[in-house]
Order: sequence, then C-alpha cells, then structure tokens
Amino acid sequence: MPLTRSLSMSSLSGVLPQWEDHELPVDDLLLFETSWEVTNKVGGICTVIQTKAKITVDEWGDNYYMMGPYFEHNFQTQVEGCEPPHPAVGKALEVLRNNGCQVHCGRWLIEGSPYVILFDIASAAWNLDLWKGDLWQSCRIGLPYHDREANDALIMGALIAWFFKELTDELGDRPNVVGHFHEWQAGPGLILCRSRRIPVATVFTTHATLLGRYLCAGNADFYNNLHTFNIDKEAGERQIYHRYCLERAAVHCAHVFTTVSQITAVEAAHVLHRQADVVTPNGLNVKKFSAIHEFQNLHSTSKSRIQEFVRGHFYGHLDFNLDKTLFFFIAGRYEFSNKGADIFLESLSRLNYLLRVHRSDVTVVVFFIMPAKTNNFNVESLKGQAVRKQLWDTAHSVKEKFGKRLYDSLLKGQIPDMNAILDRDDFTIMKRAIFATQRHSLPPVTTHNMLDDATDPILTNVRRVGLFNDRSDRVKIIFHPEFLSSTSPLLPMDYDDFVRGCNLGVFPSYYEPWGYTPGECTVMGIPSVTTNLSGFGCFMEEHVSDPSAYGIYIVDRRFRSADDSCNQLTQFMFSFCQQSRRQRIIQRNRTERLSELLDWRYLGRFYIHARHQALSKAFPDKFKEDPMAPLQAEGFRYPRPYSVPPSPSASLHSTPHHSDEEDEEDELYDEDLEAERDRLNIKAPFVLTPVSKKKKKHGEAGN
Repeated sequence: MPLTRSLSMSSLSGVLPQWEDHELPVDDLLLFETSWEVTNKVGGICTVIQTKAKITVDEWGDNYYMMGPYFEHNFQTQVEGCEPPHPAVGKALEVLRNNGCQVHCGRWLIEGSPYVILFDIASAAWNLDLWKGDLWQSCRIGLPYHDREANDALIMGALIAWFFKELTDELGDRPNVVGHFHEWQAGPGLILCRSRRIPVATVFTTHATLLGRYLCAGNADFYNNLHTFNIDKEAGERQIYHRYCLERAAVHCAHVFTTVSQITAVEAAHVLHRQADVVTPNGLNVKKFSAIHEFQNLHSTSKSRIQEFVRGHFYGHLDFNLDKTLFFFIAGRYEFSNKGADIFLESLSRLNYLLRVHRSDVTVVVFFIMPAKTNNFNVESLKGQAVRKQLWDTAHSVKEKFGKRLYDSLLKGQIPDMNAILDRDDFTIMKRAIFATQRHSLPPVTTHNMLDDATDPILTNVRRVGLFNDRSDRVKIIFHPEFLSSTSPLLPMDYDDFVRGCNLGVFPSYYEPWGYTPGECTVMGIPSVTTNLSGFGCFMEEHVSDPSAYGIYIVDRRFRSADDSCNQLTQFMFSFCQQSRRQRIIQRNRTERLSELLDWRYLGRFYIHARHQALSKAFPDKFKEDPMAPLQAEGFRYPRPYSVPPSPSASLHSTPHHSDEEDEEDELYDEDLEAERDRLNIKAPFVLTPVSKKKKKHGEAGN
C-alpha cells in the first residue's frame, strides 16, 4: 500500500504538503490522540487539540478517539456520555472495567464532537507500585512518591497501554492502530506500549521541553548557550530529572517525533537529543467573513466597550481624547520573563518618553491580562465604573428633559430660549455629577487587590519605570490579574471580544514554542508584536516577505542584546502610534488576510504527514512511503503588499502631529485589488528546505 505523496498545490496559501484523499485508508485504521488536557484545560495544548478536532473528525469519522484523565466536573459539563461505536474498542474498555478500572466514554461537546475515552486515575491507583516496577524494569526510570503529577501520568499511561494491548489483541491485523501522544504527561503510555511490543504506530509531539521552560524562567541565556548546558545536571538541580527522563524516553521510543515549531525543533535536538521528523505548526479554525468590513465593524463595536471601561477607570483624570487613544495588550500565563513582560514594561517607559518629547496627542492605554493571586476587586476600580454609570444616567435624564422641551417649543413654532430650556434643578444635578467625578488620587494601576503587592513582578517594575497613570503620562497602565469574562462586574467582555477591540497585541516572548496569542490576533485582523524566538514569529518570517507590512512586527530577541530589543520594540510601537486612522484600517485588512496561513484545513496536513511516517515505520510491510518523493515541503510566500512604499518610513508622517483629513492622500489603496494581486502572486511556490540554486532563483522570481 504505497503512500505516494503529491506536492502539487491548488489552494491559496500556506506551506502545504498534500496527499490524495484515497491514499490514506482511514477505514482500515484507528487513531487515538492522548493528552492530559483532553476535556481538561490547563494551557495551550487544550486549544491545539480542541481546535484541531473538527478537521480530524472530518477525515477519520468514528475511527478517531481522544484519550485523557477523568475529572467528574469536566465530564458532567463538557461530555455527553455514550458507548464507543467500534465494537473492538468497547470490548477493550469492558476488560478494563471488569478489572476494577473506571473508564468513561462519550462525545466531547466541542466543534466536531469527537469521541473521548477518559480514565479515572484514582480507581487504578492501587496498581501504582506494580507499574512503577514495570517502568523501572523496562527503562530504568524511577518516580519519587511525592511527585503526584508524575505518578498520575504513569497511572494513565499504564491504563492506556493496557487498553491498547486488549484492543490490538481483539483486532488482530486489521485495522491498524495509530497512537498520538502530546507532551511528557502522555509519555508513559507510549513508553509502555513500545516496551511491551504492542503493535501501535506511535507519534510523540512536544509543545515545549520541560527543561527549556525551567531554564528560561530562571533568566538563563538559553538559546545562545544550548550547546553548553549539562542537561542531566540542570534537570537534577531543578528536581525534575525523572520527568525529563520520561520526556526523553518518549521522544526516543516514538516512531515519529514532532515539534510545533522550528525553534522548538532546534531546542529539542539539544535538550532531548533527537531531531524532529516533522514540524507540526499549530492552527486555528478560521471563519472568514462574507464582506471585508464585517470584522472592522466588530472591532469598532468592541473598542467602544473598552472605551466605556476606560472612562470609568480614569474618571477625574480623563483629560485625554479617547478618539486618539490606542489600546495595547499582553495576555497569557503569568511568566514574567518568558512572556516578555519585562522588556515590554521597559519599552513602554521609553515610548512614554518619546510621546511626551514629540508632544503627541496620542495616548496609549496598555492592558496586562495575566492571572495572579488576588483576594477581590479593587474598590477604587469598582467605584470608577459606578461613577461612570451614574454620570451616564444623569446625562440621559437631562437629555430626555431637554429633548421634550425642545420638541414642545418647535411644535409651537418657536425657537427655544436656550437659557430657559434647562431649569435650575437640571444645572444642580449636573454640577453634583461633576463634583462626584473629582478624584484626589491617581487612577489605580491594578484592578484587583494583589496578595503579594510588594513583590509582584509587574507592579515592582511599574514602580521602577514610574508609570503611575499620571496626567502627564502618555502611556497608561491597567493590570487586570484575572482572565477576562463576560460576567465580570468590572470589564464584562470575553477574551475574543476584548482582542477585537484592541489596536495592537504585544507579545515579546523569550520562550514561546508556538504562541497562540499573536495567532488569535492575526485571525481577528488585529496587528501584533512577536519575536524570532516564538514559533509563530519564525513561521511568519518564513512565510511572509514583509511581516510588518501585514501588521506582524517581529522583535529580534535571539541575536540582539536586551537593550537593543527594547529599542526595537519601542520603535515598533512608536511607529504604530504615528499611523493615521486610515493606515490602521488598511493594516487590519492586510493582517486579516494572513489568517488563511493559520487555518487547520492547511496546517492539519502536517499531522497527516506524521501519521504516514509512523505507519510506514511501524508496519513497513503494509505501508510504504515512496522513496522517490522528497521530504521537503513546498508552499507559498506572501509577497509585500503592492500599495506599501519601498521604505516603511515613507508611509508614516515624519511627526505625529497630523489630521485624519490628510489620510486620503496617504496611499492609493484598493483592498479587493490588493488581495487579488496577492492571490495571483503567491501561486509561485517556494521550497523550505535547501534546494538547487536554479530552483531557488525560480521561486524568488515569483515573489
């Protein structure tokens, strides 16, 4: 059964290796995808498997299952219980249940509704010592009793290996089984499957190496010293050596090893000592709008809601023009250095200085959306929203009186006396409302009461750079130490709506194996800042000729000093502040066009490639890849937009003082024409791997 790959491409964009639909006999295969985050959101891996579910179900149908740990609350709220449709799967689960292990099956209520098999860890904990012994005998890895997470991972892995043994015994030779394991928590299942010689084609994906995350959090110059680290020593000093051994063993036991980005592949080669067989970039489910202006309208609506919050938060100090206010944000796990919050704050201080020196009338309000330990909302923040609402109610009641009296006067054919149309009571009410907005303190930097205010990294650095929301500051800080929710009494917005309302997402991460936050911005048409140390940034550098023209600003954190990176980030933000409103609208249109690069319909094919490789290695007599087919991936490179001037500075005003009336003369721009030119231009393929000189020149000529 040859798996000959076709590298022809008829779709629009992306780096898309493609195979004919009939070449993968999914009817004769079963696919099981294992992760600790199936129905159990902990981090970004849940987003990966959740968004990828639909295209996988479309391809595999009822032959696709996800496996993970059972948590009662998650099962009751996210899963519709049912039995698996495949009889062999049902029999294998029945064997586990008859031996005292609780296993739950159902449909995960997400897009695609995939089947899930969830193993109750506690019900099988009595076997832990036995399975620890098996792990030690097979690969000499011992787990300490006090590491509950590692012990739970072993229990789940042993249950999965047991399940696969019963399943393959029941199936015989057909259908063949593919097991895809994500991250080290799923590693024990893969290790035990291979050590017991269970006939399963295995794929292991690392989304971030364990040691890499620890080292970067410790402010090590990680990427420039990869080759110098004593890996075993570093893991031992951080008391994660057993976890590191599980991760490394899973990587080397897998038939196919994949990483989510090229930068993570480089890291894994040094830390885990194996080159990645396939890079599987993370995607999103992209929903395209029928008209280009629809997502612009959503931006305007969401921005108005953010402006309402800002009116309340800065009451008494609202001496800046909200129509000339830009909203920046950073969001994610509270990893101060890894997520780049350190250089972001330093750059904001420098941006504040530049805006003040140039006497800019632009104000930047920056949101930090990072969950931290708090005990409640800040009273001053809640008071601000109450004052804003009271002012709105007062203005509305006066407006109704004014309108009624004006209406009555006009009906009588009289021009109203403006001095008489509002009485003394109306003026009294308005004066009281104005007095209520007086504030003798500065607007708060944080919206919540922090438990460790004195040592919190963000607040400590805010004090260091002196951004206290003073009247003279052109950069204002709002630290929201909680994930956003539409039910919040303070900022009642979902994260997606909030992102749509902002002008720029800033994610200058030092350690970011992929980076979903800038990807989500791109899909929503919001420009973003990323780095060449994030998987997303490397992906965009590889696939877009001029990322900044499309609203993707890439900070160099790999080959520049921290100070130079700060200056580069400051310049990106200052240039963005100098853009006119029309230029920002044009840039959002361009950013939204890049969303096709991130669609799972295209990026999901890298997973297809990984499964092909695993099947050909696990069952070489049944599945053979064409040895003549090159392993390179061909695709497309987005060109520089036609309407962008040769020099980026040429599209910006030399001074921030300008009016939107000048916008019509800024650029000759037609969104539909530019998009069509892109489609025509990007039909010329380029090759990501080293090729002959002649072919490379041909690819460059098309760009």
